[in-house]
Amino acid sequence: MDDTNMEHVRRWFSEYCQTFYSEDVEDQRNILLKEEHTHRVCDNIIRIAAAEGLDREGLMLAETIALLHDVGRFEQYRQYRTFRDSISVNHAALGAEIIREIDLLADLSPRERDLVNDSVETHNLFAIPKKIQGEHRFFLQLIRDADKLDIWRVFTEFFEKPEGERSSVAGLDFPDRPECSQEVLDKVANGEIVRLSSARTLNDFKLVQLSWVYDLSFPESFRMVGERNAIHGIAKSLPLADGVRRAVDAVRGYSEERRDMAPVRHVEGT
Repeated sequence: MDDTNMEHVRRWFSEYCQTFYSEDVEDQRNILLKEEHTHRVCDNIIRIAAAEGLDREGLMLAETIALLHDVGRFEQYRQYRTFRDSISVNHAALGAEIIREIDLLADLSPRERDLVNDSVETHNLFAIPKKIQGEHRFFLQLIRDADKLDIWRVFTEFFEKPEGERSSVAGLDFPDRPECSQEVLDKVANGEIVRLSSARTLNDFKLVQLSWVYDLSFPESFRMVGERNAIHGIAKSLPLADGVRRAVDAVRGYSEERRDMAPVRHVEGT
């Protein structure tokens, strides 16, 4: 992969996003939310990948994956007016389908095409299957970390905004009730990643997001969590109950412990 390939993908993405622009204020807000998210995920993945020692070609490959990881979100919103996969379509699979249909990556090597397509198509899995190893696992871990880091930003800002200024679909339509499900609280406190299907309220959804800390892979990701105060950003909008404190303390303790790990330098093909 070279600079020409990278510029081609950047230009295509920019033009693609513009095809979804709308004069409707709410629709435009939701499209811009995903466009901005994508660019921030690109920044995140470059920083994490650089900390892992990737060369220039590897960094461009990582950026390409980040740039395309949520391509399916735009068509998903146009068709279903939601970002919730369970009631619409798998946005990751849709994104990979779009990329393949237009042969966007025709100028990349077969290896590079496979890495990008596979990473886009599987980045939203609950957990990475053990059968995915080597480079494919490494780049998938990169995009999953970079994505989570910005999703935390998106939702911190979402919860801080007055209700009239919030994206209509960012909260995935969970009811904004004060309670938290005990099952969700217990899983977070016990160091478990929580499935979105377990969430019943908006507070549960916040706890689901906090549990994503347990899925991060790289020391730099944990350092970024600390720098950005990401855990507090989500936790401060939760009710001050004992079960919530226990869950938040578990997440915070795990994150602080993991951020001092040594980087795992990537070796191509391993």
